[in-house]
Amino acid sequence: MVEERVERYGEWIELRRDAETRVATLLLDRPEAMNALSAELAARLAEACAALAADRATRAVVLASTHERAFCVGADLKERNRLDDAGLRRQRRVLRAAFGGLLALPMPVIAAVRGYALGGGYELALSCDLIVAGAGAVVGLPEVSVGVLPGGGGTQLLPRRVGAARAAELIFTARRVPAAEALELGMVDRLAAAGAERAEALELAGRIAAHSPVGVRAAKRALRLGHGQELATGLEIEDAAWNEVAFSADRVEGVAAFNERRTPDWPGLDG
Repeated sequence: MVEERVERYGEWIELRRDAETRVATLLLDRPEAMNALSAELAARLAEACAALAADRATRAVVLASTHERAFCVGADLKERNRLDDAGLRRQRRVLRAAFGGLLALPMPVIAAVRGYALGGGYELALSCDLIVAGAGAVVGLPEVSVGVLPGGGGTQLLPRRVGAARAAELIFTARRVPAAEALELGMVDRLAAAGAERAEALELAGRIAAHSPVGVRAAKRALRLGHGQELATGLEIEDAAWNEVAFSADRVEGVAAFNERRTPDWPGLDG
């Protein structure tokens, strides 16, 4: 039996890599603060994302929390209250690096949301490709209620999910949305039984990881780069991704396995 490789990034971030499934689990583990985003947590999250970005073996990632009642409640407002303007600018750079590192991961990333995912916490989930929410989850971007705005990508990522007018209503009213309504609005992609969101996210990640890593990464890149472009530009982006995959060892193996009625043994990124 292949064991998980477990690494810690500081006190509050844990990274587990399963060599058998090729799925990594990135855990927010600051239970005493319900995973509030401090500068330290954000810096360590960015480090973990950098390690994953360089990992050619991992095919999918699940972002989850060890807390029973919270995925992440957003920015650490106690820390922020102690900062002067210069400190706030320094913290901003660190937080942007964390959101950017997660958003830039080349493999699919699935958020497993349990409990509260508010403000920067929901923006972490929005930075993932898919969101699985437990039945008791509550999501939202309440930043305007404390005198700021969603600054972790929320004003750009939420409209891409739910449309501009719906995103405006959600951001301007700062309202918290329960999981069932969030599914209807498109704020999350799947609804799991309470407590089962991580298991469902891992199952979904395993299904993704079973497919060609070259094909999946290229598909993610085409989806991300082509979104919002004019159709002609998007089709050129897709064509570039197709050419990368079509002449890869994964394509040769995939076609051979299909014709031989067997499970593919993907050469992957090093093939």
